[in-house]
Amino acid sequence: MSDRPSAKPNGGQAAHGAPPRRFTLTRFSDIKPLDGDSDHCVKGVLPRSGLAVVWGPPKQGKSFWTFDILMHVALGWKYRGHRVRQGPVIYICLEGAPGFRKRIEAFRRSKLNRPEDPDDPPFFLITNPLSLAADVNMLIEDIKRHVGDDTPVAVCIDTLNRSFSGSEGKDEDMGKYIKAADMIRDAFDCIVVIVHHSPHDGDRPRGHSSLMGALDVQIAVIKDADDNVVATLELAKDMEVGLRFVSRLEKVELGKDADGDPVTSLVVREVADDVAPKKGKKTSERRSDDVFKVKRAIADAYDRLADAIETTPGFDGKPVKKVETSKLRDEVRSRGFLETDDDDNLTCAARKHFQRAKTDLIASNRFIEADRKFWRLEPKRFAPDPRAGRE
Repeated sequence: MSDRPSAKPNGGQAAHGAPPRRFTLTRFSDIKPLDGDSDHCVKGVLPRSGLAVVWGPPKQGKSFWTFDILMHVALGWKYRGHRVRQGPVIYICLEGAPGFRKRIEAFRRSKLNRPEDPDDPPFFLITNPLSLAADVNMLIEDIKRHVGDDTPVAVCIDTLNRSFSGSEGKDEDMGKYIKAADMIRDAFDCIVVIVHHSPHDGDRPRGHSSLMGALDVQIAVIKDADDNVVATLELAKDMEVGLRFVSRLEKVELGKDADGDPVTSLVVREVADDVAPKKGKKTSERRSDDVFKVKRAIADAYDRLADAIETTPGFDGKPVKKVETSKLRDEVRSRGFLETDDDDNLTCAARKHFQRAKTDLIASNRFIEADRKFWRLEPKRFAPDPRAGRE
């Protein structure tokens, strides 16, 4: 006979007269995955519930791309082959609201043009000024009041900077912001998508590192050398990283203004074969070659710099040699693997190549980056990538 105590009602405490419980304990045998319900917002891209950041430098198309994927959610359309959990989407636009309204009209005219397409998909726009940490309770109540029982599956805040009070680099202020975003997630069991900027060096989302620690998904959006908008799934819990969506921004004419001048906006169009081909090598092949060279240069530069620094504890407490990401980038640049302009600044293409190379090294479990420092996971030399030149 087992000595293990039998399970009692309400988790094992005396049933009658027991005080109400705050915490629920579920036995191992009773823990099951979701039954009959989806665990995603966009399968393989955005989970059903959590916190996601879509980030990148200015004018790279991150808001356009975010709006496009969330419109697919509102409409119940697959996003480039990925199933969605259809439902209401709340989009909080805090930058350039007049332009965003034109963006919606461009989507309506170019993509909702079939007889079977809905006239009024469940997409709701908010343009009121917002301080998320201070206004989150009122925001949640107003959303509930407006949508009723048809709760949103996604809430987007565009951008973090315009909804933030205090200093993005201060842990206390960022902690309050993350807590407010978590309150939205918990109130609606939804994904909260935050559009965010990159710092000056462009290596990671701007602000205190606690933001990255709280994320379920991190997606970088940056234009490539051919002006394609490339969205890359950099970090994700329980999903495969490295997934990329390549798009073009296509101009749509909406009409004429009072002076008779054309009014235009842009819509996102998928690039079918990853990137548009050009003469000679395909762009994807040229870029893959360039990125591979930078990956190898990063690994070699790390070995060179790491020999001159002292070891520090890694995540597991074991000593590792951490190199500051900025020093690593400068070393790669000094060796001629990153193009610079006349003022000795990295060109846009060089920044993209460095970011993509670094992301690939992290995704392949060769290196780790945290708190703007970079270190090797395995003590092996960098081996040639058999996929170089073909993606």
